Amino acid sequence: MLGTLLSALLTQRAAERSRQREQERAERAAARARDVEERRTCYVALNTASRQYLAALTDHMHALLRAEDPRAVRQRLTEARDLHRDVYAEAQMRLPDPVLALAGDATHALGGLYGRLRRLDDGVPHPDDSLDAAQGEIDALWERLRELRRGMRADLGAPRASSGR
Repeated sequence: MLGTLLSALLTQRAAERSRQREQERAERAAARARDVEERRTCYVALNTASRQYLAALTDHMHALLRAEDPRAVRQRLTEARDLHRDVYAEAQMRLPDPVLALAGDATHALGGLYGRLRRLDDGVPHPDDSLDAAQGEIDALWERLRELRRGMRADLGAPRASSGR
């Protein structure tokens, strides 16, 4: 009789441990899924903000080429730059190091282009500042943003796209 009682108790304890391990596995899986979703959300915001910032820089360069009143494009550029700064600040806290390195390189290059265009706009260019040089930076930055996007997608485990565009 004691053996029957102990057998039932041991079976119950084993089943409870099994349920507890399964619950812990489910909680870890849910935490991983939340982490991936938070990184994906951060990646979407960073990709969008970076592309908008570069588009605003491109518009600013075109306004300088056409010698139009740049006030409206300056305002858009300021807003895009501020948004990118905020999104990048959050990304610095969330991104894994390999993706953060790509994002940092892109952000540094965007800032360099911003400085060049502002100097040209303000009429105080450095000797190597020109609209042709700015166009070259813009072209290089679009490729850099594609590299960043590929890095973010790889981190999320997304399949490789056949084209970077």
